[in-house]
Amino acid sequence: MRKVVVTGGSRGIGLAIAQRLAAAGYGVIAVARRESEELTAAIVAAEAGPGAIHFKAFDLGEIDAIPEFVKSLRQEFGSIYGLINNAGIGTEGVLATMHNSQIEALIRINVTSPIVLTKYIVRQMMADGGGRIVNMSSIIGSTGYNGLSVYGATKAAALGFTRSLAREVGRLGITVNAIAPGFIDTELTKGLAGDGRDKIAGRSALRRLPEVDDVARMVEYLLGDGGRNITGAVQTIDAGNTA
Repeated sequence: MRKVVVTGGSRGIGLAIAQRLAAAGYGVIAVARRESEELTAAIVAAEAGPGAIHFKAFDLGEIDAIPEFVKSLRQEFGSIYGLINNAGIGTEGVLATMHNSQIEALIRINVTSPIVLTKYIVRQMMADGGGRIVNMSSIIGSTGYNGLSVYGATKAAALGFTRSLAREVGRLGITVNAIAPGFIDTELTKGLAGDGRDKIAGRSALRRLPEVDDVARMVEYLLGDGGRNITGAVQTIDAGNTA
């Protein structure tokens, strides 16, 4: 059973990815600070299927602890085939009034942490002779959005990281891709006033919001045979919002 690490795997997009990959026969290692009720239910449900979901508690903001954490994953689970860098924070704020600590936290969690985590996991993939890496970006990384300048900067960084790393490790049989979701249909958007939600959907070519499982399906594709010759690419999933 191929093992795949999914960060931010306790809820939202990360949980959807964990569930879909487990259903496809992967051994998923869901990483988050704490286990959610939804993840607990998903772990139990996966036991009846071809794959499995395991939970590993870790604070990805603790950069210095990442090397030892990756070493422990290797010892417990063996070779890691896939890494989905999904964890991130989306703090809003106008740059002129955003506290420096918030800026630093956004960059640490959204940029430094996934890069360092990838560094230690990709070493193992290089020794194993292959692997798949998927970095979660956002359409905001290329379109921009009012009040999300720092967040947009971190998501643009994910794109640059993806393209260059794909060049570095491609000859070793490792693919590196990014997914750029648009405004996703989640609990967060359900809390929006009807008009705001409808406006966002109305701007999209398909007149709807994509769902978390749309992102999970793309991850499954990139990890499977269909994605073997896709690397250094950005897959946009926004129902045509940026079309």
